[in-house]
Amino acid sequence: MTMRPGKPERRVSVTEGSGNVFADLGLPNPEQELLKARLTLQIHSIIKARRLTQAEAASLLGIKQPQVSLLIRNRAGSFSVGRLMELLTALGQDVEIAVRPTSKRHGQMYVVATY
Repeated sequence: MTMRPGKPERRVSVTEGSGNVFADLGLPNPEQELLKARLTLQIHSIIKARRLTQAEAASLLGIKQPQVSLLIRNRAGSFSVGRLMELLTALGQDVEIAVRPTSKRHGQMYVVATY
């Protein structure tokens, strides 16, 4: 950072995140919220890749256009993880849930997209 004469140096405190912004913010159910955000991102990516309008996506998904708008803005709060998975299947995606042992104290949830 280039300092100008007469200006005091500003110190910035940086804290490394945990990888889950919802946990870092102290929100309830952070793992579930992160999973919902990842599923929502996949829905958004598919809608964008197909160049669907919000009205077209709404018709395909069986939801109202304002709900598509919320999804596109990553506002999945009113949707459950199960409902988001149903929306992905409506978009012609297979959704696979794999359960396996972990070497960590608590397991993690992932969304892995393959195209």
